[in-house]
Amino acid sequence: MRQKLRHANYAPDLVEVVIADFGERGLQSDDRFAEVFSRSRRNRGYGPYRIRQDLRQRGICAEEATCGADQDWDALLELTYGRKFGDLPPQTPEERARRERFLLRRGFSGDQIRRLFHRLRETVGEK
Repeated sequence: MRQKLRHANYAPDLVEVVIADFGERGLQSDDRFAEVFSRSRRNRGYGPYRIRQDLRQRGICAEEATCGADQDWDALLELTYGRKFGDLPPQTPEERARRERFLLRRGFSGDQIRRLFHRLRETVGEK
């Protein structure tokens, strides 16, 4: 909100006064914004690192933000992967690297991605 008001050429002092007033009256809450924003991003298949980064860019302290600590990130990662690539593991190292880059940009960790590929290989091996 601060950035939008400043880009609209409002005086920085006035912006801070208005935001403080809104906060006191319960009309503006960084916590509420972070919760709604995080839920929206999770629903679109974004991981915890990307959500925190996007919140920081919007001036919200990522440590205070609820990125869904109780969220099952591995399940979200599988869902995101499945929507984009199906349920088969990559067949070549180049394809694996391309898929890893996609998932990293979405905000998932390298460990999460490695676990996903391991589960995919196990699933294919069982069939």
